Amino acid sequence: MTASPDVLEDAPKAQDTPLPSATLGGDSKRSVEQITLGLFIAVPFLALVAAVPLTWGWGVSWLDLGLLVAMYYIGCHGITIGFHRHFTHGAFKAKRPLRIALAIMGSLAVEGPVVRWVADHRKHHKFSDAEGDPHSPWRYGETVPALLKGLWWAHVGWMFDEEQTPQHKYAPDLIKDPVIRRVSRQFVLWTVVSLLFPPLVGGLVTWSWQGALTAFFWGSLVRVALLHHVTWSINSICHAVGKRPFKSRDRSGNVWWLAVLSCGESWHNLHHADPTSARHGVLRGQLDSSARLIRWFEKAGWAYDVRWPSAGRIDSRRAPRGNREDEGAAHPA
Repeated sequence: MTASPDVLEDAPKAQDTPLPSATLGGDSKRSVEQITLGLFIAVPFLALVAAVPLTWGWGVSWLDLGLLVAMYYIGCHGITIGFHRHFTHGAFKAKRPLRIALAIMGSLAVEGPVVRWVADHRKHHKFSDAEGDPHSPWRYGETVPALLKGLWWAHVGWMFDEEQTPQHKYAPDLIKDPVIRRVSRQFVLWTVVSLLFPPLVGGLVTWSWQGALTAFFWGSLVRVALLHHVTWSINSICHAVGKRPFKSRDRSGNVWWLAVLSCGESWHNLHHADPTSARHGVLRGQLDSSARLIRWFEKAGWAYDVRWPSAGRIDSRRAPRGNREDEGAAHPA
């Protein structure tokens, strides 16, 4: 890959004043962190695999299914609306209570501390699918074996890299925010809350240890595994395949069958063509639940200065007609 310059529109700039101490986790990953990460990937994944025969043999209760869906979409929207569109790209501004709530909701997804997540993603946009991108599937080349290796790297492998994105360089604005810095440092606490809340509810509702255990299996382990792999698929699948109706300097594509599970993030081509847009699914029929919730937050007065894409802005980012791989009417807001 060759290096490709990029400057995110209105991205926060580092200041000359000294920054507070780093958030949870430094710029290098220790062995104990890698082992812990491996466990948090492997154990929920094994639960996800086991869920298929368990559902076939014994089924799943409505309580367990409700906990899975509720916790999934709380964490998913915490990532997509909070970590991604708000904290990383500044697609909208949020009143303080909403800003804190989004940081906590995203932390419940168990995808890492908010400051580290944002730093990684800003670096990804700076070097998208070029040298320096933390998780490009094209890292090893364009042959089939190289792409298969790259897909594994983009999906999971990159998280085990000892070298971490410098948080002070890529997320100085969040480090300077004492509340967000505290939420980021409390990632272990929010992970415990995320994993123990479903069995607590399951146990209290059924008044049994069995109810707590099945709620933990479905509402914690299976839910975390499903959300992880959907999120990671944006890094891997959506940078390898998909339609590309908009101009971007990378290989980001739209993958329609991930749209509902990813809360609108899989309309990835427009996102890389216009990173600060609050809506990613801008063409007719492109479901984007994250944009819908941002609209509700705006109407409630909790979000403001929302960067909704205008029809003209969308059209200006269209790929040349002869090169388009997708067509459709614009859906600006």
